[in-house]
Amino acid sequence: MAKKIYLAGGCFWGLEKYLSEIRGVLSTQAGYANGCGEFPTYEEVCRGAGFAETVKVIFDPQTAPLSFLLELFFDAIDPTSVNRQGGDHGIQYRSGIYYTDQADLPVIQNSLQKLALEYQKPLAVEVLPLQNYYPAEEYHQKYLDHNPGGYCHIGADKFAHARNSRPSAPNQYQRPSEEDLRRTLTPTQYAVTQQNATEPPFQNDFWNHFKPGIYVDVTTGEPLFLSNDKFESDCGWPSFSRPVKAASVVERMDSSHGMFRTEVRSKIGNAHLGHVFEDGPNGSGGLRYCINSAALRFIPLEEMEAEGYGEWIDRLK
Repeated sequence: MAKKIYLAGGCFWGLEKYLSEIRGVLSTQAGYANGCGEFPTYEEVCRGAGFAETVKVIFDPQTAPLSFLLELFFDAIDPTSVNRQGGDHGIQYRSGIYYTDQADLPVIQNSLQKLALEYQKPLAVEVLPLQNYYPAEEYHQKYLDHNPGGYCHIGADKFAHARNSRPSAPNQYQRPSEEDLRRTLTPTQYAVTQQNATEPPFQNDFWNHFKPGIYVDVTTGEPLFLSNDKFESDCGWPSFSRPVKAASVVERMDSSHGMFRTEVRSKIGNAHLGHVFEDGPNGSGGLRYCINSAALRFIPLEEMEAEGYGEWIDRLK
């Protein structure tokens, strides 16, 4: 049986198109939710009627579970931004999740709790029962289908990711037992991932490796970094501007060795990966994820489909 959820995240032109790309989404509609009055016009919404530009999403929960939809929704917005997404600002551009089924609330709350672990700033996504909803004017519907060059605050790479993403199979990636870790990892891999060691600079497998493909957690196989986010930093270790998705890694304060740094660990495997610094390329966000090669396994582009990483191929094009 199909279900519905109402998602607000900036201009509904782009969000409606983005959500419609997700496999398992049956229909989308741009509208106005949780405001004051009845049957508002776009002009009234812009003047401050309290409505949020919202997308009504009808979806098949067997193909696209709500938790999966929310994960992709969060990937398309800045969940810490108050009344703003992209170049748009105002209360109508606030981020929100409006539900009609009380049974969805625990799923929504759990998704937000996981998301909050990825940010130091508080989240600004309101969660409320749907109070009211009105479809937007016809010219707003499927706007980017009718105007392919129209304004959109969501990047093209996000659309490709939404189009090719699939829900992770339950327990697809699991942390091995201590016995299996000692049996399968090399001494260096074990020391780095399990004992927070650091391998020598310029004497590791991937410091100057730039072939196209994906880098995964050597302990679990969980996707971590893509080759097109890798850059030469002259530090002697692999450097990346970002992880494949924020939820793949956990950042922690590290005061070891008389320094204050931000440690990076894999989410599922809890493996020590390296550290993140704020001296990366400005054009790519300004971060440098300095990662030990011993914590990574590399899958070349031509082998990604066969190894189960096909959903990430479009991000490499």
